[in-house]
Amino acid sequence: MSNGTKSKTKHFTEIARIDLDTLMPIELACHSHPWSEKTFLSCIGGRYFGEKLAINFAQNAATEIPDNHAIGFYIGEYVLGEATLMDICVNPTEQGKGYGKVLLNQFLAQAKKLGTTKVFLEVRAKNIAAQMLYMNAGFIEINRRTGYYPSSTGFGYEDAIVMSLACK
Repeated sequence: MSNGTKSKTKHFTEIARIDLDTLMPIELACHSHPWSEKTFLSCIGGRYFGEKLAINFAQNAATEIPDNHAIGFYIGEYVLGEATLMDICVNPTEQGKGYGKVLLNQFLAQAKKLGTTKVFLEVRAKNIAAQMLYMNAGFIEINRRTGYYPSSTGFGYEDAIVMSLACK
Protein backbone atom coordinates (compact mmCIF):
# COMPACT_ATOMS: atom_id res chain seq x y z
CA MET A 1 0.00 0.00 0.00
CA SER A 2 3.00 2.32 -0.05
CA ASN A 3 2.01 3.29 -3.61
CA GLY A 4 -0.56 5.72 -2.20
CA THR A 5 -3.49 3.33 -2.43
CA LYS A 6 -6.07 3.96 0.27
CA SER A 7 -7.68 1.11 2.16
CA LYS A 8 -10.87 1.30 4.21
CA THR A 9 -11.60 -0.13 7.62
CA LYS A 10 -15.19 -0.33 8.89
CA HIS A 11 -16.14 -0.03 12.50
CA PHE A 12 -19.31 0.28 14.55
CA THR A 13 -19.91 2.45 17.59
CA GLU A 14 -23.01 2.66 19.74
CA ILE A 15 -25.22 5.64 18.92
CA ALA A 16 -25.24 8.32 21.61
CA ARG A 17 -27.06 11.63 21.87
CA ILE A 18 -23.90 13.42 20.76
CA ASP A 19 -24.18 11.67 17.35
CA LEU A 20 -27.37 13.53 16.44
CA ASP A 21 -25.55 16.25 14.44
CA THR A 22 -23.69 13.60 12.45
CA LEU A 23 -26.61 11.25 11.81
CA MET A 24 -29.54 13.63 11.21
CA PRO A 25 -28.21 14.73 7.81
CA ILE A 26 -28.10 11.06 6.76
CA GLU A 27 -31.65 10.54 8.09
CA LEU A 28 -32.87 13.61 6.18
CA ALA A 29 -31.17 12.52 2.95
CA CYS A 30 -32.56 8.97 3.08
CA HIS A 31 -36.26 9.46 3.77
CA SER A 32 -39.05 11.45 2.14
CA HIS A 33 -40.62 11.69 5.62
CA PRO A 34 -37.65 11.54 8.00
CA TRP A 35 -37.74 11.34 11.76
CA SER A 36 -37.62 14.61 13.64
CA GLU A 37 -34.68 15.29 15.96
CA LYS A 38 -37.04 14.72 18.90
CA THR A 39 -38.09 11.30 17.56
CA PHE A 40 -34.48 10.37 16.83
CA LEU A 41 -33.38 11.31 20.35
CA SER A 42 -36.28 9.35 21.87
CA CYS A 43 -34.90 6.21 20.18
CA ILE A 44 -31.51 6.33 21.92
CA GLY A 45 -31.13 4.24 25.06
CA GLY A 46 -33.64 2.29 27.10
CA ARG A 47 -35.27 -0.42 25.03
CA TYR A 48 -33.59 0.94 21.87
CA PHE A 49 -30.20 -0.07 20.52
CA GLY A 50 -28.31 1.29 17.57
CA GLU A 51 -24.92 1.72 16.03
CA LYS A 52 -23.34 3.95 13.45
CA LEU A 53 -21.02 2.60 10.78
CA ALA A 54 -17.91 4.66 10.15
CA ILE A 55 -15.04 4.27 7.75
CA ASN A 56 -11.41 5.05 8.43
CA PHE A 57 -9.22 5.58 5.40
CA ALA A 58 -5.61 4.42 5.73
CA GLN A 59 -2.85 5.69 3.47
CA ASN A 60 -0.64 2.79 4.49
CA ALA A 61 -0.36 0.31 7.32
CA ALA A 62 1.23 2.88 9.65
CA THR A 63 -0.87 5.99 8.96
CA GLU A 64 -4.60 6.30 9.48
CA ILE A 65 -6.56 9.39 8.63
CA PRO A 66 -8.73 9.94 11.72
CA ASP A 67 -11.84 11.26 9.98
CA ASN A 68 -14.16 8.39 10.99
CA HIS A 69 -16.46 9.13 8.08
CA ALA A 70 -19.95 8.07 9.31
CA ILE A 71 -21.80 6.51 6.40
CA GLY A 72 -24.84 4.94 8.00
CA PHE A 73 -26.63 3.67 11.04
CA TYR A 74 -29.41 1.47 12.33
CA ILE A 75 -31.76 1.76 15.27
CA GLY A 76 -33.59 -1.23 16.72
CA GLU A 77 -36.01 -1.81 19.55
CA TYR A 78 -35.89 -4.83 21.85
CA VAL A 79 -38.87 -5.92 23.97
CA LEU A 80 -39.38 -9.36 25.55
CA GLY A 81 -37.46 -11.47 23.06
CA GLU A 82 -38.55 -9.55 19.97
CA ALA A 83 -36.60 -6.92 18.07
CA THR A 84 -37.87 -4.42 15.53
CA LEU A 85 -35.67 -2.65 13.00
CA MET A 86 -36.92 0.91 13.46
CA ASP A 87 -34.61 2.73 11.05
CA ILE A 88 -31.67 1.91 8.82
CA CYS A 89 -29.91 4.47 6.63
CA VAL A 90 -26.88 4.63 4.38
CA ASN A 91 -25.72 8.03 3.18
CA PRO A 92 -26.89 8.32 -0.46
CA THR A 93 -23.29 8.98 -1.58
CA GLU A 94 -22.34 5.53 -0.22
CA GLN A 95 -25.37 3.52 -1.35
CA GLY A 96 -24.90 0.57 -3.69
CA LYS A 97 -21.62 -0.48 -2.04
CA GLY A 98 -22.99 -3.18 0.27
CA TYR A 99 -23.16 -1.07 3.42
CA GLY A 100 -26.90 -1.70 3.87
CA LYS A 101 -26.16 -5.42 4.14
CA VAL A 102 -23.31 -4.72 6.58
CA LEU A 103 -25.64 -2.62 8.76
CA LEU A 104 -28.45 -5.18 8.61
CA ASN A 105 -26.10 -8.01 9.59
CA GLN A 106 -24.78 -5.96 12.52
CA PHE A 107 -28.34 -5.20 13.65
CA LEU A 108 -29.19 -8.91 13.52
CA ALA A 109 -26.03 -9.84 15.45
CA GLN A 110 -26.81 -7.29 18.17
CA ALA A 111 -30.45 -8.40 18.34
CA LYS A 112 -29.34 -12.01 18.83
CA LYS A 113 -26.94 -10.95 21.61
CA LEU A 114 -29.93 -9.40 23.40
CA GLY A 115 -31.79 -12.73 23.22
CA THR A 116 -34.07 -12.01 20.30
CA THR A 117 -36.06 -14.93 18.93
CA LYS A 118 -38.07 -12.99 16.31
CA VAL A 119 -37.25 -9.82 14.33
CA PHE A 120 -39.77 -7.53 12.64
CA LEU A 121 -39.56 -4.61 10.25
CA GLU A 122 -41.73 -2.53 7.96
CA VAL A 123 -40.71 -1.39 4.50
CA ARG A 124 -42.39 0.75 1.88
CA ALA A 125 -44.10 -1.36 -0.79
CA LYS A 126 -42.28 0.60 -3.51
CA ASN A 127 -38.83 0.16 -1.93
CA ILE A 128 -37.88 -2.93 -3.90
CA ALA A 129 -34.14 -2.62 -3.19
CA ALA A 130 -34.76 -2.73 0.57
CA GLN A 131 -37.21 -5.61 0.22
CA MET A 132 -34.59 -7.60 -1.69
CA LEU A 133 -32.00 -6.86 1.00
CA TYR A 134 -34.36 -8.17 3.67
CA MET A 135 -35.47 -11.22 1.67
CA ASN A 136 -31.84 -12.14 0.97
CA ALA A 137 -31.26 -12.05 4.74
CA GLY A 138 -34.14 -14.50 5.26
CA PHE A 139 -37.04 -12.17 6.07
CA ILE A 140 -40.48 -13.14 4.85
CA GLU A 141 -43.56 -10.99 4.29
CA ILE A 142 -46.16 -11.62 6.98
CA ASN A 143 -48.60 -8.75 6.51
CA ARG A 144 -49.38 -5.55 4.65
CA ARG A 145 -50.53 -2.27 6.17
CA THR A 146 -52.64 -0.46 3.61
CA GLY A 147 -52.01 3.27 3.34
CA TYR A 148 -49.44 3.26 6.16
CA TYR A 149 -46.82 5.68 4.79
CA PRO A 150 -47.45 9.13 3.33
CA SER A 151 -46.52 8.98 -0.34
CA SER A 152 -43.05 10.25 -1.20
CA THR A 153 -44.69 12.43 -3.89
CA GLY A 154 -46.85 14.18 -1.28
CA PHE A 155 -50.13 12.85 -2.67
CA GLY A 156 -51.85 9.86 -1.15
CA TYR A 157 -50.42 6.99 0.85
CA GLU A 158 -48.31 3.93 0.31
CA ASP A 159 -48.59 0.44 1.79
CA ALA A 160 -46.11 -0.94 4.30
CA ILE A 161 -44.96 -4.52 4.01
CA VAL A 162 -44.42 -6.15 7.40
CA MET A 163 -41.62 -8.72 7.39
CA SER A 164 -40.26 -11.09 10.01
CA LEU A 165 -37.29 -13.35 10.62
CA ALA A 166 -36.94 -16.12 13.19
CA CYS A 167 -33.58 -15.97 14.99
CA LYS A 168 -31.80 -19.20 15.76
